[in-house]
Amino acid sequence: MALPPSPTNTRADSRPAPYQEFPRRRPLFRLALTAVLVAACAWAGLILYRVAQPPAWSGPPPFVIPELAPAPRSAVPAPVAVPADPAAWLAHVSSTTDIPLRALEAYAGAETKTSATDPGCHLNWSTLAGIGRTESYHGMHDGSSIGADGVTSPPVIGVALDGSPGVRRIADTDGGRLDGDPVWDHAVGPMQFLPQTWFRWGVRASGDGAAPDPQNIDDAALTAARYLCAKGGDLATPAGWWAAVLTYNNSVQYGQEVFSDAEAYAQAALKP
Repeated sequence: MALPPSPTNTRADSRPAPYQEFPRRRPLFRLALTAVLVAACAWAGLILYRVAQPPAWSGPPPFVIPELAPAPRSAVPAPVAVPADPAAWLAHVSSTTDIPLRALEAYAGAETKTSATDPGCHLNWSTLAGIGRTESYHGMHDGSSIGADGVTSPPVIGVALDGSPGVRRIADTDGGRLDGDPVWDHAVGPMQFLPQTWFRWGVRASGDGAAPDPQNIDDAALTAARYLCAKGGDLATPAGWWAAVLTYNNSVQYGQEVFSDAEAYAQAALKP
């Protein structure tokens, strides 16, 4: 379940200047005064305009993802495997896309682990990145970020599934353990799992014996990989890829968005 965008309010509070009445002047003087006032107002307006504008963007150009609309089960994103020695590759892909390095490490790690445990799945890191971008913008939704330990802070928690317009109605299934709400369920973590789904599929990426944490990008990415492989089978085939992604979220528009993201990331990784 994708999170809704955060509303922003960019309207500044402005108050009109109080009306001021001038005494009568001779016509020539009045014309001169009017000219001075017009110039002053124009200059003041220019200053206010400049102050009100956002500062010019001086960083690298934003990563643009072309919107693709393939028919379901007609194609798969280009497969680009994680190299055996990924350090330089990770730095390159992260620097040329909008994927934070820590999130990319999790997606790549999930591909590597899955290729060893379920080689017939053919899961690609770019598919996980596409889901991560669509679901939570790689854990950065609403000001969150992923720490060095892989945990999102503040936690990424979706809207209450209370049956509001456009929202499913799912009563609480975990006593609020994962989402903090004992009344309604919320999708949780950077890959947006429902609590009941997380308890069924969650896996600890580090293997340290601790409980899987949906707010940990390593756990979330590997759990998503496990789920997708179970639902889609061979993700190298159009039928398998689309079955997996549409099971994650049963919407053709969602599948096309993930496809567009994954394809753009794959193409960026192919560039020197």
